[in-house]
Amino acid sequence: MLLSITAKSQSWQPGRFYDIKGTKNTGFIRIDPRGKGPIKGEGFIEYKEDEKAETIKLSASDLRSFVAGRDSFVVAVAPTQGWAKYDLDFVRVAVDGPLRLFEAKGSAGDGSGVGLSPGIGVGMAGGGGTGGFGGGLGGGISIPIGGGSRGRSGKAVYYYGANTASMKPLTNENFIDVMTEIMGDEPDVVEKIQTKKFSLRDINKLLTYFYQVQAAHGQ
Repeated sequence: MLLSITAKSQSWQPGRFYDIKGTKNTGFIRIDPRGKGPIKGEGFIEYKEDEKAETIKLSASDLRSFVAGRDSFVVAVAPTQGWAKYDLDFVRVAVDGPLRLFEAKGSAGDGSGVGLSPGIGVGMAGGGGTGGFGGGLGGGISIPIGGGSRGRSGKAVYYYGANTASMKPLTNENFIDVMTEIMGDEPDVVEKIQTKKFSLRDINKLLTYFYQVQAAHGQ
């Protein structure tokens, strides 16, 4: 292993990023760096090609997408409601499909606007390809079991859409309809959504259950 991932440096994860031209770069990525980013008003990550390489800060406008550990992120313009620190930042792909579920940190904080912690992932059904992300998420997408991503400074907030350009907030009012469509391939999950066994405040538990059901089917 090129770089030891220890408790002291646990924020460094094996990963890859795709720049604005779609070029793939592999190495190690830190999604929650401290300090100021290269461009004001933009979230950023840190990248290191190997253990001896210089650490490079990459601003959101430098990238299309990146993968850190088992989590996949895409660049998004901040909506009118939601996160507050950056105008251009990253959102995690919580569920992939024709209608996607995105996760972002819900409030401002120091360092990158990503602010999401790594977790134990399970494979995403229908993984291959880039979907609507314009290049960069091939080979499958995964999320932490339980959706357990919480920013240091804020609660996670969720959006849905075919892509980041069309994403809208997930709310208590639209939760049943939206999540029924997103998770429609799993009737048992849909039944629990529609009978209100899960709500927006239980979304972490819902994501855990959804991927457990998928895993049981070998997806």
